[in-house]
Parts: sequence; structure tokens; C-alpha cells
Amino acid sequence: MKKFISLIVMIFLGLSSVAQTEWKVDPYHSSLNFNISHSGISLVNGNFLEYTGNLTKNGEALTDAQFDFTVQVKSINTNVEDRDNHLRSADFFEVDTYPEMTFKSTKILATGKPEHYLLYGQLTIKNITKEVIFDVYYGGTVKSKQGEKLGMKAKTTINRFDYNINYDPTAAGIGKEVGLVIHLQFAKQ
Repeated sequence: MKKFISLIVMIFLGLSSVAQTEWKVDPYHSSLNFNISHSGISLVNGNFLEYTGNLTKNGEALTDAQFDFTVQVKSINTNVEDRDNHLRSADFFEVDTYPEMTFKSTKILATGKPEHYLLYGQLTIKNITKEVIFDVYYGGTVKSKQGEKLGMKAKTTINRFDYNINYDPTAAGIGKEVGLVIHLQFAKQ
């Protein structure tokens, strides 16, 4: 009987050590930012205000993590209402036809540098899916009265033409490269 109880305890401990933990993005402490060249002499900055995101981890290793994000494209914000409305139109994002953009990770690799990772995944904008690679800088975790939090920063550059955002096809006024800088804080569920 003691062997049986010991076996059950070992199985339980083994399962709990590989149990998945779920984290949800905290929109009050996160931001999804972008920048793009304007006329080749300056940058226009903006962000998306409405999004959800999940992180699933197996144990402590970030290299086993899975990311899943959905962004409401109509929430685009550059602090200029006319420009934001233009970005929502058929010239750019066509939010009535394509209301969401998504990201789903495929793998994450340690780079050998402390707390620096490469996050691979599928970014879908306007029903076009392309692989992207983010540089991820892991900030770690902290426990407080509000629960356990996890923080990171992710950066990449995409080509807007890859996603059929072809307004100004010469890219003379609006650059083709879009820089993404994402600051994330997740709350453990």
C-alpha cells in the first residue's frame, strides 16, 4: 500500500512539474506600438488600443512558450483622427472587411545572450499570413498582492506591401518598412 501511495504522489508531482501555466496580457501595462517613415524625413508613431493576448508556458523555460494575440485593427491610434480614419479605410487596413490581425507563435529560441530570445510566428494582416521573427527581451517575473506578473519587450520590422497595404506604392511619402515595438506584461491565471 505504501508503494502504491508513493507511486501516486510521484505521478502527481511529475505532472505538476510539467503542467502548463496560462498568462493573459495586461492591457493596462502593455502597449502595441508601430512607427513608419513619412516623406523620408520623419517618423509617424502609433499604436493599437484594443487587443487580447495569451502566453502558455510549460514550466519555467521561455523556450517552451506559446503566444497567441488578436488585435482589433479599428483601434489604430496615431493621435490624428483624420489619419486614423484613413488608415481604417480601403487604402490601408480595410477594417470593415478585415477587422482583426493575429499573431501565433511557432517557436522561440534562446540566443545565448542573457534574457534575449528570437520569437518566430505567423502574423496575419488582411488575411495574408507571413512568418515574422521578433527579438524578445525577457524582463522576468515578479509576485505581488495582485498576483504573479511576467514582462517582456518584442521588436521587429515588417514590409507593409507583404500584407497588401499598397497605398503610395512608390513609398516616397509613406515608407514600406513598419517598425513594431511591443511592451508586454502578462498576469498569471
